Amino acid sequence: MDLVVAPGPGVPQGLTVPGADLVERFSRASGPGGQGVNTTDSRVELELDLAVVTGLTDAQRRRLERGLGARLVDGRLVVTASEHRQQGRNRAAARERMAELLREALAPPPPARRATRPTRGSVERRLDAKRRRALTKSARGRLRPDG
Repeated sequence: MDLVVAPGPGVPQGLTVPGADLVERFSRASGPGGQGVNTTDSRVELELDLAVVTGLTDAQRRRLERGLGARLVDGRLVVTASEHRQQGRNRAAARERMAELLREALAPPPPARRATRPTRGSVERRLDAKRRRALTKSARGRLRPDG
């Protein structure tokens, strides 16, 4: 079963990862599950080696490595799902989670912030308020005997 990443920023045509490039492993999930908790392998671990993914440009590959850097283990992205009791639902959840991670990592960074200057009016208002505050504070001082 292929992994389909929907079109979005950074992936205008979307992306399809062949099922042969994905490695699925199953194990027993922890937590409550009733009678089948110790016998069914419902936890799914989905693994994708980014080096073998076809259809990516060099820029997209670099963006993936930069965006997923903390999650990568030897160049492979690993996602687990064990929130459902059925293996099939966990498989679908792991695929959705991986597709979302890939879509977010492939999105280009936001444009850099352009620095702006305060308007002349706002500068004048700020300085006027500072002058008024300084006058208020200077009026609190002690009276001088010479004046």
